[in-house]
Amino acid sequence: MKTEDIARKEWMGLLARVPSEALIAKWGEFDLRPDFEWLRRPEVGGVMVRARTGGTGAAFNLGEMTVTRCSLALDDGTVGHGYVQGRSKSKAEVAALIDALMQTDIAEKVRSQVIEPLAEMMQAAKTSRAAKAAATKVEFFTLVRGED
Repeated sequence: MKTEDIARKEWMGLLARVPSEALIAKWGEFDLRPDFEWLRRPEVGGVMVRARTGGTGAAFNLGEMTVTRCSLALDDGTVGHGYVQGRSKSKAEVAALIDALMQTDIAEKVRSQVIEPLAEMMQAAKTSRAAKAAATKVEFFTLVRGED
């Protein structure tokens, strides 16, 4: 797998996981609105989620999940894809636009103004959840009782 593919996997994962409101708000702060042509307009569908017991057991169908996907091409021909959980067509569109822009020569501007702030927000939320969980941790220990 190429280094560029790994980086793309990371930003696509971030765009899929970040809350819709945060992504759309951050995109609203970005000062570029590129022209594009739809290759596939946003559409809502379902996918089967598979899981493994203990992470290593035999795979089984866990259930279905709603997803929204779209594809677009910028005027220079760069193709971007958006594939997000839920029914937010606007989130899928923004994700596809960011994906396409991250493959152009303004990728660093997009990374610094959109991707990195969203990654920091998600990391802060993860750290906060971990701290709350750690606060409820119970330590069990056994006292050895002497014979009377």
